[in-house]
Amino acid sequence: MLPEVGMRVAVVAETFLPAVNGVVGSVLRVVDHLALRGHDPVVIAPSGSSYESRCGARVEVVTVPAMRLPRYRQLPLARPAGDLTDLLRRLRPDVVHLASPAVLGLAAARAARTLGVPSVAVFQTDLAAYAQRYRLPGGPAAAWRYLRTVHGTADLTLAPSSAAVAQLARQGIGPVALWPRGVDLEQFAPGHRDPAVRAVLAPRGGLVVGVVARLAVEKRLELLAPLSALPGVQLVVVGDGPQRRALERAMPRARFLGRLGGAELGAVVASLDLFVHPGADETFCQAVQEALAAGVPALVAASGGPLDLVRHRENGWLWAGDDPHLLAAMVAGLRDDPAVLAAAAARARPSVDGRTWGRVGDELLGHLQRLRTPVAA
Repeated sequence: MLPEVGMRVAVVAETFLPAVNGVVGSVLRVVDHLALRGHDPVVIAPSGSSYESRCGARVEVVTVPAMRLPRYRQLPLARPAGDLTDLLRRLRPDVVHLASPAVLGLAAARAARTLGVPSVAVFQTDLAAYAQRYRLPGGPAAAWRYLRTVHGTADLTLAPSSAAVAQLARQGIGPVALWPRGVDLEQFAPGHRDPAVRAVLAPRGGLVVGVVARLAVEKRLELLAPLSALPGVQLVVVGDGPQRRALERAMPRARFLGRLGGAELGAVVASLDLFVHPGADETFCQAVQEALAAGVPALVAASGGPLDLVRHRENGWLWAGDDPHLLAAMVAGLRDDPAVLAAAAARARPSVDGRTWGRVGDELLGHLQRLRTPVAA
């Protein structure tokens, strides 16, 4: 049951606007939903400025010092923070929402505990996988030790997929509750499929295969190279990031569209025949859900969050292992069997049509309210 009195919620984000990524997108949805339901969100982040939410409410953004990863200069992240107790005391939140917490999240969680303010930590980024792929000091073991400290300081951890819930349990992190992501069923819809867009994406016709992702190491997009060379297949890559130039050299036949948003992104996604994502470290993978909402079946790595979204041979296909030639062979098989592809496309939208942002936003409000007013023992 939703609270009758509005809550003041401090939303702490390690990365925020103008960056564009899954964490930022989820933070914006959370903040917008809080404002829509009559609550008072304030964002604490390394970048950004106050902005108007979708319902017209002005949302305050308090910035903290930022830093950038050595191999990912485009992404501003929170710098290791000192004591945030005075800041939280000034903001007077009822609940602290830690979005994919790391350095800033730990400082905020400690400050919240000092002040007796309940906090919820949202597990969204697999920092251990990042530590391995970016060769950070200490590797995955150190990352998990740090995550246990961060999430152990919060009162509740929310995980976006059943795979993430199990992963956290194996690492001794809890209590954990499942809280998935919503999808914009208006922006991503089969009705946005456009022959004119398809003609631009693939002037010579053929199967149009696409991926929407940050062009970064952890997405493993280089594994799409054999697929991009298939006859009768046009690979479309939407997104930007530090690997773009290397990927363009490795896949000269692919179309790189850069970062898209809004109606333009919705039209491109709906105009695909198949969505493919080779990432193996996805805690959820919002782009897969958006493709399904647009009526596009998905072929994904059989790992992590996409396992909750893609049902093999129903609304898509699971690719086991990491052999890019096997992935290309699966795409070639679908190119040559349009009836199977069409059947999966028909089942794509219904598989996610209950996953609205309104519904999952209300689920979050339930968690926040229970933390704010715990049941007496």
